[in-house]
Amino acid sequence: MKEHEIRQNKATREWVIYAPTRGRRPSDFRQTDKGREERPERDEHCPFCPGNKNMLPGIIMAMPSTGEEAWQTRVVPNKFPALATDGDTERVERGIYLTMPGYGRHEVIVESKWHNRGIAQMSNAEVEIIIETYHKRYVDLMKEHENMLTLLFRNHGVRAGTSLVHPHSQLIVTGFVPNHVRWREEQAQRYYDEWGRCVFCEILQFEQREQRRVVFENPSFLAFVPFAAEVPFEIWMMPKEHDADFGDINDVEKRDLAQAFSNVLTKLFEKLNDPDYNYIINTAARYKADEPQLHWYVQIRPRLTTRAGFEIGSGISINPSIPEHDAEFLTEDS
Repeated sequence: MKEHEIRQNKATREWVIYAPTRGRRPSDFRQTDKGREERPERDEHCPFCPGNKNMLPGIIMAMPSTGEEAWQTRVVPNKFPALATDGDTERVERGIYLTMPGYGRHEVIVESKWHNRGIAQMSNAEVEIIIETYHKRYVDLMKEHENMLTLLFRNHGVRAGTSLVHPHSQLIVTGFVPNHVRWREEQAQRYYDEWGRCVFCEILQFEQREQRRVVFENPSFLAFVPFAAEVPFEIWMMPKEHDADFGDINDVEKRDLAQAFSNVLTKLFEKLNDPDYNYIINTAARYKADEPQLHWYVQIRPRLTTRAGFEIGSGISINPSIPEHDAEFLTEDS
């Protein structure tokens, strides 16, 4: 690759500037100034820890276990929700502006009883329970007519927006489809209308064939640094089977997705010293799930750089790290 290059994201048609002269080698992104915090198995002040049920606003569902605390994962209401279950989705004109009630849901998935065990430290079987919890809650929520989008995500670390260190993910349900999601769907629709093919399937097949950016593969999923990654060590985990809806995954795919999560997040943990990151399950909005142009996938974005003035003003990302180098670094033997 030349010293400077601009690449296009095939799925969104967005451009990304690569400026390696501004950056460092992949190994230099390792968080050397970040000590791994030693945490106890249980924290008496943490609402998600065993024995602290009275600190929770309620329990929506739990995946069972054995022993005194007979649960492996829990889903609980967010104590400070972005949206609330009361109200509706009726739009109201206010002068020249538009508003509607803050209808939706905001829930927390407590991923483990153990205060100090993140996904990178869990067994595949434990991660499978997390995926099963995601899936059950997603399917239940998307049965409700008002729910247009269920977004599952994880914020890991302070730079990623987390406030509690106990391993957990979140989901937010909206009664409308955000423009960002619609825009991504529309780009996929345009590509399908022009070429008659799913753009995500094309990306998947090319990455699987070329192997230059692949970091993990199993029978159901391919994990790779995208060709036009917006940030260093961005990773997409994409199902090989074409499907628009996360809710459609079967038991084999759940097992393979758990393996992919475990492998990829362990690589990030070990190679970059537990970086802060966000991951999001990008899935189809309601009524789009059966359309041929959409393909759900997981997007992992480590928080290793900060957006500055040009990026905010232009909407164009500047990535100081080369995707091929990132993939090579994550897959090389330690």
